[in-house]
Amino acid sequence: MSDAIDRAAGLTPQEALYGTRRLRPEFVDGAEQCRASVLTPADDQGLAAELRLALALRMAKLNQDAALQHDYQTQLARYQPAATLLALAEGAQPADEPLATLARHTDLVTQQPMQATEQHIRLLEQAGLTPPQIVALSELIAFVNFQTRVAAGLRLLRSA
Repeated sequence: MSDAIDRAAGLTPQEALYGTRRLRPEFVDGAEQCRASVLTPADDQGLAAELRLALALRMAKLNQDAALQHDYQTQLARYQPAATLLALAEGAQPADEPLATLARHTDLVTQQPMQATEQHIRLLEQAGLTPPQIVALSELIAFVNFQTRVAAGLRLLRSA
């Protein structure tokens, strides 16, 4: 069965690379379980699925990944998000907190992860995020950027 990374990379069950991924089913299953747990967890820690998907779409846009943009856009649309979340997803810089700090932090870690410091965590706290929310946000950012890189690598392998 295809997973989100297969779809993002454009892999089909007929391709050798699809089968190669399945030589390590724990990685395929683990990535899919991680995707579900960061996007739509049972306990969202106060970071609703539509916010998480808006941030995921924002990261897909920052990474210029058209396949993931389409996937996250489709998932986000199911929630019929408010205009503020749609703008956030499209890359706008919100004026209100905590969305403004969430957007800046997401952009920073996605585009310049080596520049992120403890001070950036303090800014999240000052914006009102709790430690569990900061952990959940960090997991989301890590996963979407991981997914982007794995899909890009698989696309490169496919084209070789």
